[in-house]
Amino acid sequence: MDETWHALGATPIREVRRRAAIISELTFHKPTVVDGAERFAWDDHGGQSTVWHFLPDGQALLLTLDPEADLSVGWDDYAGQEALYGDVPEELVRLVRDRPATSRSGNVTDVPTGRTIQWACGVFWFDGERWRVAEGLLDHCDETGIDPMIGSGFAYCLGAYRFGEDFLTPEAVVADTEHSWWIDADEGDELAVVQEIFARYR
Repeated sequence: MDETWHALGATPIREVRRRAAIISELTFHKPTVVDGAERFAWDDHGGQSTVWHFLPDGQALLLTLDPEADLSVGWDDYAGQEALYGDVPEELVRLVRDRPATSRSGNVTDVPTGRTIQWACGVFWFDGERWRVAEGLLDHCDETGIDPMIGSGFAYCLGAYRFGEDFLTPEAVVADTEHSWWIDADEGDELAVVQEIFARYR
């Protein structure tokens, strides 16, 4: 399995949520609530994205998308997309089924019925104790010979969260010229804005 997968599994879920929330705000994805679940997101403005949902009972859903990755079934294959969610608890899948599409992550539509489900090439969930790969995704990988971590763009889509490493500090965010942090502030106020974001998620 991928190093990033092991690092995610070794990170307490509270810290996973904290990093997801901070990265969401730093990349202009306002955190939202969907049927009681907190929703956070990231994207690179080039098509790759990550979406998290955290339920109050401790469960979580993680989706990765790289439209060009081997596990991307395509925006027009509803049955194939639905199948990737196989064995994920319904209380998690309902958070991404028949929901309005976001600006960065689209939906796959079943044309005869109009039903939708969020487009993703990586489907992972947390059962309250450990992270799991969706059985539907694993079944597809068994049939096609695709590696679930490589084929889902997992390491790239989770790179910003630095699992297995020290997380960013506000000072590091402001000084970072390599990555695109879309900080909504005047140049002199950037540090104060980022410090406020970090303070919200202690």
